[in-house]
Amino acid sequence: MCRGDDANCPEFQLHYRSFKEELSAERRGFLKSSFVAAGGLATLGAAGAASLVTPALAQASAARAPGERRHHHLPANADTVHWGYFSKSLKPRVEVESGDIVTIETLTHHANDDRERMVEGDPGAESVFLWTSDRKGVDRRGAGPTDPKVYKKGSGEGQGVHVMTGPVYVRGAEPGDVLEVRILDCAPRPCANPKFRGKAFGSNAAAWWGYHYNDMLDGAKREVVTIYEVDATGSKSWAQAVYNFKWTPQTDPFGVVHETIDYPGVPVDHSRTSRNFDVLKGVRLPIRPHFGTLGLAPAEAEFVDAIPPNHVGGNIDNWRIGKGATMYYPVAVEGALLSVGDPHASQGDSELCGTAIECSLTGVFQLILHKKADLPGTPLEGLDYPMLETQDEWLVHGFSFANYLKELGPDAQSAIYGKSSVDLAMRDAFRKMRRFLMDTQKLTEDEAVSLMSIGVDFGVTQVVDGNWGVHAVVKKDIFAGRA
Repeated sequence: MCRGDDANCPEFQLHYRSFKEELSAERRGFLKSSFVAAGGLATLGAAGAASLVTPALAQASAARAPGERRHHHLPANADTVHWGYFSKSLKPRVEVESGDIVTIETLTHHANDDRERMVEGDPGAESVFLWTSDRKGVDRRGAGPTDPKVYKKGSGEGQGVHVMTGPVYVRGAEPGDVLEVRILDCAPRPCANPKFRGKAFGSNAAAWWGYHYNDMLDGAKREVVTIYEVDATGSKSWAQAVYNFKWTPQTDPFGVVHETIDYPGVPVDHSRTSRNFDVLKGVRLPIRPHFGTLGLAPAEAEFVDAIPPNHVGGNIDNWRIGKGATMYYPVAVEGALLSVGDPHASQGDSELCGTAIECSLTGVFQLILHKKADLPGTPLEGLDYPMLETQDEWLVHGFSFANYLKELGPDAQSAIYGKSSVDLAMRDAFRKMRRFLMDTQKLTEDEAVSLMSIGVDFGVTQVVDGNWGVHAVVKKDIFAGRA
């Protein structure tokens, strides 16, 4: 029977409309069902003894919040996204109270690498990736210039690439506060094309900004994109490659030729590529859906490139920032202005070739505001960097420059790309973990140094985002004997 996937069916249009309506209902329901199955609101706010949020702080934050939690929904479309940048001046797309739940849809900026699989039939994605000879659905893409007399590649100049949904305004949030972001759920966005029902897709670009690019065995300079398939029903926990292709010069609808992957959202004309479907056969890659870019608006500049991470979060690219994780961010501007994007189906530490499996996701978040006045004497006192907590671990994030916007001066957004190193990021992660252990576990410096060498894992988060990252992981059960 045709389910909107047989163009020869006499009732194709009717069946296709029915399929799209069913799919929309499915998108609204699939996160809700898994959320309820996990215990829903009954499980929220149940901070364990090892949480960074002490019982007293949890009580103080709860007392400040309204009595009734609300659940908001923020779709991803041309009206709700900003492409390639953070800004303290952006108009909020939704306002929430502390403790509220927000379902946020996110789109990968690589969707046009395979429009058939990642854009077609999806109204939200179609509105964002619309690009004709006359206009773009989202014109500005990046923190760069928007004057046609100045830019060469396109508005925003691609100085920042991620499609960011938001921002979310948290009522009562002020500089000096800490925003706790609980990721309650995170799942792939189902493909809307009836030809690929039950599937989702993502793109991995081994690109010119990748760590590998100048170190190929044959000395060649090439960008290769691999399209991966993910099961959107949740019955399979792995991704598998569909095909790959070498990037060839692409002419965008405005007539600009892109010799390399240098501007986000350029529609790939596959009549100009050679697709290889015989790739990574038999390889099943475990998926770990997460958000590569999640964070707040910085105060230091009006428009901030979304690529380099910074002290209020952003493009951290840690695969652990997924379902069940909690992030803590220092608030820099009124309302906090949380934005979410750069969704990934999977990624390894380092993100070596330049990208992960860039795959559209939908997440469910609970946002809890901790006021500055309530922080003294708690583990969150003085927090000035993005901190990750899971059920079993604490993670600090070190960067080549902890706050590059402040440290590198007026040219920071260009200078950062030439100044980063793993050495600097490692030093920052060491200093943050030392401080964390001394402040929260009341260790001496000598105790902290010894423990870091034998009980803390340092890993390279990413070496491709301008401001390189190293994370430090300590397991909570190390301190079980201190209870």
